[in-house]
Amino acid sequence: MLDFAIFAATFLLLLVGAVLYLYPSSRQASGIPGITPTDEKDGNLPDIMTSGSLHAFQVHLHEKYGPVVSFWFGRRLVISLGSIDLLKQHINPNRTSDPFETMLKSLLRYQSGLGGDVGENCLRKKLYENGVTKSLQSNFPAIQKLSEELLAKWLSFPESQHVPLCQHMLGFSMKAVTQTAMGSRFEDDQEVIRFRKNHDAIWAEIGKGFLDGSLDKSVTRKKIYEDALMDMESVLKKVIKERQGKNLNGYIFIDSLLQGNLSDKQVLEDTMIFSLAGSIITAKLCTWAVYFLTTSPEVQQKLYKEMDQVLGKGPITHGKIEQLRYCRQVLCETVRTAKLTPIAARLQELEGKVDQHIIPKEALVLYALGVVLQDSSAWPLPYKFDPDRFSEESAMKNFSLMGFSGSQECPELRFAYAVATVLLSVIVRKLHLHPVEGQVLDTKYELVTSPKEEAWITISKRN
Repeated sequence: MLDFAIFAATFLLLLVGAVLYLYPSSRQASGIPGITPTDEKDGNLPDIMTSGSLHAFQVHLHEKYGPVVSFWFGRRLVISLGSIDLLKQHINPNRTSDPFETMLKSLLRYQSGLGGDVGENCLRKKLYENGVTKSLQSNFPAIQKLSEELLAKWLSFPESQHVPLCQHMLGFSMKAVTQTAMGSRFEDDQEVIRFRKNHDAIWAEIGKGFLDGSLDKSVTRKKIYEDALMDMESVLKKVIKERQGKNLNGYIFIDSLLQGNLSDKQVLEDTMIFSLAGSIITAKLCTWAVYFLTTSPEVQQKLYKEMDQVLGKGPITHGKIEQLRYCRQVLCETVRTAKLTPIAARLQELEGKVDQHIIPKEALVLYALGVVLQDSSAWPLPYKFDPDRFSEESAMKNFSLMGFSGSQECPELRFAYAVATVLLSVIVRKLHLHPVEGQVLDTKYELVTSPKEEAWITISKRN
């Protein structure tokens, strides 16, 4: 989003890369409202940790100082933009780099494609995007089958049974991503369990460990992380070797990369990025979409009616996804209400300006997407789950500006939208989805927003 939301944590890359710190002679933020460093070395990092998340810290700053604020990561000046108008002034729609990919590659210690030849990087990005699109089309029946299997599992439960939504959505999403990216090997549940164990260990550190530097302080945690990364890479190397130079049945994501002029290392890295990011984004989108439907019977019924009208009693096809316009509105509103990726970032390569404020060269610019997505001037009744708001062209334009739809929509999010649509087309036509009475769901804001605890639902059969 903004090439996958310019995703929430390019700032982590800059934080852990001490060599990238600036050492300005002045700690004044060019007249931009904000706070001075709490700590000479860490800047305002202690304040962020006290707030509980960078998102919560930004919410407080923007409430106090307005739509443009400043603070410090170490010795690096950070400018946070918290309004649609300011994002319009700063975002360059012609930009082709993907800071989320850059961040992940750096955290995973991958170097290829970082700061390399522009033409080569554009070609590699095109291979990546085409790989996601073609493998999604080729594996559409598999995603349909996985959705039907989940439905059958839920139908086997007594109607009073509490269903662990987060757990089931993560398992479903990982099967969808691994089979699409790496093929039939991941039809084996043991391979999926192995992937999930490694994914959880890696993502846990990407989500929090790199922010506070605690990973390098714990020998045990660092070993778990490095062992998980090594094991996942070993599986990817086997898949690459199996597919290389062979005309195997079923088109998967790796095949697109192998058909390009990429090294084995580049193929491994890009498959790792898609597997990690695709799994977590798809899982959280599906989790929040189903959860919000349980809280809004009217929305759930309207979605059912659209699917019944468009699909009848037949299965969804790839070509019919575009016809499910209200379903897309539901998923867009899910991303907005959940604040699915609350932060995005850019490094200011040249001196710039928003309103009357000068942004110095090499300042880190954060897009406070979580703040903007709850801005009442852009979204009336912002805390209400209301998919109808996306029937308005202005809402879709704002959403596209932030990279959640349209030409700036990233491949991983596009994949997640499609998988979530298939899943909803299966379960909503067969089930009523209900909330668990008395459940209060707190939110955890990391790179991707998720419930702090398990989200429980109940189900009943439609007549």
